[in-house]
Amino acid sequence: MAFSPENRSGTINGILFVAIFATAATYIAGLAPIHALGLSPLVIGIVMGIFYANTLHNHIPNAWDTGIVFSGKKILRFAIVIYGFRITFQQIMDVGLEGFLVSLIMLSSTFILGTWIGTKIFGMEKDTSMLTASGASVCGAAAVLATEPVLKAEGHKTAIAVSMVVLFGTISMFLYPVLYSAIIEPAKGLLHMTPSEFGIYVGGTIHEVAQVVAVPFSIPNAPVEMANNAVIVKMTRVIMIAPMLIVLGIYLSYSAKKEGGDSSAVKLVIPWFAVYFIGVAGFNSFHLIPENIVNIINEIDTFLLTMAMTALGMGTRFAKFKGLGLAPVYTALGMFIWLVIGGFIITKIVCSLI
Repeated sequence: MAFSPENRSGTINGILFVAIFATAATYIAGLAPIHALGLSPLVIGIVMGIFYANTLHNHIPNAWDTGIVFSGKKILRFAIVIYGFRITFQQIMDVGLEGFLVSLIMLSSTFILGTWIGTKIFGMEKDTSMLTASGASVCGAAAVLATEPVLKAEGHKTAIAVSMVVLFGTISMFLYPVLYSAIIEPAKGLLHMTPSEFGIYVGGTIHEVAQVVAVPFSIPNAPVEMANNAVIVKMTRVIMIAPMLIVLGIYLSYSAKKEGGDSSAVKLVIPWFAVYFIGVAGFNSFHLIPENIVNIINEIDTFLLTMAMTALGMGTRFAKFKGLGLAPVYTALGMFIWLVIGGFIITKIVCSLI
C-alpha cells in the first residue's frame, strides 16, 4: 500500500518530487515561444519525465517510486473526474446535430481503424494499439491517460501513445491553417468550406484541445464562429470519452469471457471514474459554482494531469521500446491520414445533409 507505515514517507516524497517537475513543466509551457506552439504542460511534463527516467533515475531513492506510481494512477483518475468541470451539456447543444455527428463518427471510426491497423497490419499488441487510437480519436494525451487504467496497460505503452499524439497533433496544428488559407478558403465546389464548417472540421479531427484552440488563431482574420465551433466540437469529443470507456470496458469483459470460457470468473470492467466524469459535467451544466471558482478548479486539474503525465514519463525507459520498431508511427500516420482526409469528407457530407 502506498500509504502504509513503511511506505508513507517514500510515497509523500515521490509525490512532491513529481509535483516539482510538474511545476517546472507548467512554467515552461507558459513561456511565449512554447505557448505559441500550443504545447500543453502535459506534453512538456512527459518529455521531462522521460528525460529523467533515462538519465537521473538511478540517483533518486527507490522508496520514492511508490509516490511516482501513485501520481500516475490515483491522481490521474481523480484528475479525469474533475476534467468534467471544463464542459457543459449546453455547449454540446449549441453546436447542433452537425457537430455531434461529426464527433461521434470520427471518434468511433478512428478508434476502430487505429486499433485494427495497429494489431492486424503492423503487429502491435492490443494495449498499445488501443492507447494510440484513443489519443487520436478523442482528446490527445488526456484520452490516453484516461484509457490506460481501463486497459491496465504498462506506463511505457502509454508514453508511446502520447508521443504519437504529440507528433501528429503538432503536425496538424501547422497543417490546417495552410489547408484553409491555400486550398479551402479560395476554393469552390467540393473543396470549399465555410468558416463554420471548417471549425467543425478542426474540432472533429485534431488531437489536443490546445492544438484545436491554436488553429483558428493561426489563420488571419478567422471569423469568431470558426473558433467557437472548433472548441465546442472538440469538447463534445472530450465528453464522449466517458461512454467510449464504458463500451471499451464491456468489450474487454466480453472478450475475456469468450477467451476464458468461464463467465463467472470474469467481472465486468466499468471505469467508474468515467461515470463520475459525466456526473461532474452534468453538475457543471447547472452553473451552480461561480465561473472564477471553476477556472481555478480547471487550473488545478491541469496541474494534476501534468503530474500524472510526468509520472508516466518517469516510468518510461527507452530499453522497453527495443523491438517495437516503427509500428506505432505507421499506425498513428494511418489515423492521421484518415482524420485529415476522411474527416474532411465526413464533415462535408454531414453539413450538407443537415
